[in-house]
Amino acid sequence: MARAHNDIPGHLRPRESAQRGAFTLVELLVVIAIVAILASLLLPAASGTLGAARSFRCQASLRSVAFDFSVFADETLHGDRGNDSTLSGGKFRLATFQDSQYGVDEFWRWNQAEEVTLSAGQPGDPLRCAEVKGDVTLRSATPCTEGAVSPPENVSFTFNMRLHQPEVRGPGGQPMLALPVALTSSILDNTNGNVPLAWDVDGAAAAAAETSPVFGAPSLGSAGPMGGNRFWFPSRRHAGKLNAAFLDGHVGSSAKPLDESSWDWAYQPRR
Repeated sequence: MARAHNDIPGHLRPRESAQRGAFTLVELLVVIAIVAILASLLLPAASGTLGAARSFRCQASLRSVAFDFSVFADETLHGDRGNDSTLSGGKFRLATFQDSQYGVDEFWRWNQAEEVTLSAGQPGDPLRCAEVKGDVTLRSATPCTEGAVSPPENVSFTFNMRLHQPEVRGPGGQPMLALPVALTSSILDNTNGNVPLAWDVDGAAAAAAETSPVFGAPSLGSAGPMGGNRFWFPSRRHAGKLNAAFLDGHVGSSAKPLDESSWDWAYQPRR
């Protein structure tokens, strides 16, 4: 009959290590090295995933702006057009739409406050890109074209200046001028689908050039007011790419936006 373990004399029992389960210094160093290697492999992937998520959020914001523009421009769907309601023929200005998006000037949303500050990443703000850090301050009784949004470094998107003040030849062969234009619902025609409406802007670069970032456009070789790319401050903040919303509502992304043959940067509405 087998003897119970407690019945075996102590000097005959197998010895148990007093340090069972402990790690040696070498084992700890090996584990730390493995963790470091795994971290070096996983962190870039995690960073890329987060960057892609922020780019997607930016594109969603731009898509929202494009949708709102399609409603604002529509003859039957548009709501409050502010001061543009006095224009004949159902016309409106891009600057008025921009003011409505920010909620400034005649679209002021904050009662008697003279200014409000919106924090970065505030939910429901379609005019903020997640990659742009820092608050923006909105001023009452002031349109975007006169500094309603500040500081310029924290502005996320610019709107197409050629839809705001297209270049035209001055009278009598005078130099080119940039003159305000009123738009109609025809701006939503399918043929205009690839015309950029708004895109990522480098507000800091615009501020350094003492230019407002709220409207912009590439010069495209112009010798007029838009020449020398004085209003062209694209930001490729999404893994080296610029996000842009178009008049037909779609959103595109490109590292070389001016080289995209389907992006119609030259389009100007008739005055």
